[in-house]
Amino acid sequence: MFVTMFLVTARAFPQFKDYVMKGGVQYQQLLPFSEYGSSYSFIGRAYLGFEISRGLCIEIGGGYGQYKTNDDFNVHNDANSGDHKHYVKTDLVPFDARLRVSPIPGKNWNPYFYVGAGLTHYIVKELPSINIPDYHEKANSWTGTIPIGIGTEVKMGKNVLLDLSAGAAYNFTDQLNNFILGKWEDAQGNIAIGLTFTGSNTGNQDDDKDGLTNAREEQLGTDPENPDTDGDGLKDGAEVDQYKTNPLNKDTDGDTLTDGDEVMKYSTNPLSKDTDNDRLMDNEEINKYMTLPNDKDTDKDNLTDGDEVLTYKTDPKQADTDHGSVADGIEVGRGTNPLDPNDDIEKVKEEPIKVGAVIVLEGINFASGSADISSGSEDVLEKAYVSMRDNPDIVVEISGHTDSRGGREMNMNLSKNRAESVKAWLVSKGIDASRIETVGYGPDKPIDSNDTEEGRLRNRRIEFKRIK
Repeated sequence: MFVTMFLVTARAFPQFKDYVMKGGVQYQQLLPFSEYGSSYSFIGRAYLGFEISRGLCIEIGGGYGQYKTNDDFNVHNDANSGDHKHYVKTDLVPFDARLRVSPIPGKNWNPYFYVGAGLTHYIVKELPSINIPDYHEKANSWTGTIPIGIGTEVKMGKNVLLDLSAGAAYNFTDQLNNFILGKWEDAQGNIAIGLTFTGSNTGNQDDDKDGLTNAREEQLGTDPENPDTDGDGLKDGAEVDQYKTNPLNKDTDGDTLTDGDEVMKYSTNPLSKDTDNDRLMDNEEINKYMTLPNDKDTDKDNLTDGDEVLTYKTDPKQADTDHGSVADGIEVGRGTNPLDPNDDIEKVKEEPIKVGAVIVLEGINFASGSADISSGSEDVLEKAYVSMRDNPDIVVEISGHTDSRGGREMNMNLSKNRAESVKAWLVSKGIDASRIETVGYGPDKPIDSNDTEEGRLRNRRIEFKRIK
């Protein structure tokens, strides 16, 4: 007997536990248990299986077979052939439902155990040729049956499984062999071999919830049971459709950073070894140079990190590698050595400021109404710093001035705070705080008219005055 099943609702091929429905055929070699000795017996069975949850299946089956036993109690002497045993042959038509449990399904094999209940129609077809009173009339009836057993499925192809099992069935009758002796009830053991068909697959399911259907995962070669096949922290669907990375390779661009780390941790491009195109690989920037792999100029000195490391040997994390007060990019541009602080700013060989002399530090800017020094002011501050560094005996007064807009008290405080900000910058560079005094004059000492914007801009200033 052979049955071919076409099942539209079957799931992806390597997954024993994900099929919704499957079916097959089975041959069972029986070992009758009765008052008589056993003879050749069998059952051919067909079945359908319906998944009720992962690892649990309801199986419904039916078949046809023969239950054949030797009549060990009635042996007569045949003149031609010697002793002759008689036998009883009974046709069996079993129907049952089984609960099948698969506790540890694998990719290529699926061990299981089952228990069930059913009905068997039995018809005694042949009796011994001699007339013995102990025999009943040929039985033709139904009996309840309890099947139990263990087995495994072994994958043979895309939709075909080999089924191997061993079990037993207990029948609630003692008449399968048409003979009753005491309370013995007829039963049978069995070993079975069969073929199971999981059918074709629509492929529309997404069992691992990674954004790819099972059919698409089969095409790509990813694992439909694992949402992150390569273990890089990105779901297969996101790799394929969003990031265009390889879901089978955790490091698509070969920079030794996993695709997941590049996307979620470092914000780099998992398709490029050098995200910011600065000639340094992303992993080198992160693990070796400690620079930003998505910013080609980490220290904002107008030199790329790669040029600093590979060409100029400067520190890509320091805008002024030699701490000589001029940024590396400026030094390279004007031809001085960014590794030598002595050529950054020409030293003042003569006294730069006389006692009492006042210098307006033009170019020092502040945010409106704030004492925070704006970017772009450092070149002016560097000149003041170098003057004090190279003339360690001078003491200066740094004074802040505002225009006439706003309240006087507010402007007095603001001008004082701005002078303090300049002092704090110089102290941070190493100038002794005792060499600097600060004062805020507010709007009291204008150097131009407060009636025009240009005049007010000139009045908002910082002055550098030597007092010793």
